[in-house]
Amino acid sequence: MTSYCESPTPSPPLASRAGPRQWAGLAVLALPTLLLGLDVTLLYLAFPALAADLKPSSAQALWIMDIYGFFISGFLITMGTLGDRIGRRKLLMLGAGGFALASLLAAFASTAMQLIVARALLGFTGAALMPSTLALISNLFRDPSQRALAIGIWATMFALGMAAGPLVGGMLLDRFWWGSAFLVALPVVAVLWLCAPWLLPEYRDETSGRLDLPSVALSLLALLPLIYGVKHFARHGLDWQAVAALLIGVLGLLLFVKRQQRLADPLLDLSLFRGRSFTAALLILLVGLMGVGGAMLLVTQYLQLVSGLSPRVAGAWMGPPALAMLVAAISAPLLARRFPVGQVVAGALLFSVLGYLMLARVDAEARTIQVVSGFALIYLGLGAIAALGTDLVVAAAPPGKAGSAASLSETVQELGVALGVALLGSLSSGLYRASVTEQLAGTVPTAVRESLWEVVSMADRLPAGVLDQTREIFTQGLNLTALITAVGIGLLAMVPMIALPGRR
Repeated sequence: MTSYCESPTPSPPLASRAGPRQWAGLAVLALPTLLLGLDVTLLYLAFPALAADLKPSSAQALWIMDIYGFFISGFLITMGTLGDRIGRRKLLMLGAGGFALASLLAAFASTAMQLIVARALLGFTGAALMPSTLALISNLFRDPSQRALAIGIWATMFALGMAAGPLVGGMLLDRFWWGSAFLVALPVVAVLWLCAPWLLPEYRDETSGRLDLPSVALSLLALLPLIYGVKHFARHGLDWQAVAALLIGVLGLLLFVKRQQRLADPLLDLSLFRGRSFTAALLILLVGLMGVGGAMLLVTQYLQLVSGLSPRVAGAWMGPPALAMLVAAISAPLLARRFPVGQVVAGALLFSVLGYLMLARVDAEARTIQVVSGFALIYLGLGAIAALGTDLVVAAAPPGKAGSAASLSETVQELGVALGVALLGSLSSGLYRASVTEQLAGTVPTAVRESLWEVVSMADRLPAGVLDQTREIFTQGLNLTALITAVGIGLLAMVPMIALPGRR
């Protein structure tokens, strides 16, 4: 496989080092990376206003939140392979244009179903952006130390976008309608289209085989039914729909694996999973981001629906967690030079455990600072994972398979956030519905039993005390969800200590 800068003979060390043009190219690549991170969390604070306008059902509400991440996860590996065939820069620009159009559709959606379709398109086009940005970094930076720094900046920009989402969303919602949250993509895409042809190299692997469309179909047949089955089980229990979806997903997964083993040029190289460090790093990213995705959803809802903060003020309170994440993202790679990376990752995850335990102890009367402090500790762990995770995965793979490893890293991160929203959001919603039905059955409208945002939207028409009671019920669901997550992340902290001993 040849690349943009390769030559028949090795270049001198000084010639291989990146100059100002390459660093400017990295700044261009940081824009879509920041945008994708932003779009993961931007909707959290906009959701109450959106729900009041579009009035989605509970099922539609969850699809609005998590279908974006599901579609990105489903198509990342496919898009990474496609970029090698048609050109990484070309795919980046096509994906950016599609992302802008899908953002316009989302901004002006008039029904919940239209917004779900727009979010799905955002996920599909977003999948074309992520692997292209990371792959082009390897073309821009040939020097290993510079490339490592560039990848660290790339990972930090995505994490920064996730942290800034609530803040940006709060500022926009304080002045405009909820659809304005989606229009952030337009100026970013405009700058990318203007600068990419001048600053980014094109890369196309002329020796790669054709894109195997049956493998693409089988990957979707495996992923989407599995995700739907998990979501349905979390909401309704193990009924026939959940069982059927899970069985279809497992069958699709088996067929996908079998086909990849037969192909000379597979969509996914399964031999990567033979490395213990590689598999452990993917597991850490997946489970760690699951906890963060669920916590972000519940904390932003708590700040607005329980604490009664405006979107702008709630977004501003996300500033301290964002700062904690950035500190961790910068310091974790430096610490990993002096201490085994397993110890650094495990320590970061234990900080997250403390944060989840703090959320498990809040009540409906808790100070905002208590909730934000707990969430800041969670984001401290996220910063270390975001900075080290991609490097762990790529470093654990053979050099010739670094591109496939990077696509898998992106896939599990997106899937982790999406599954966290689906599973932990569904768990919290189920606990809320069960408690409201038990405690307030026959005294409140059916809509009140669905979610707290319904209660807040009609609070002036409900009996006295209902709002306070439902806020307490929601907080109890947050407590239990956070406690369960703390146990899971605590167990996860053992993985790097076992799988990455002595590694720097």
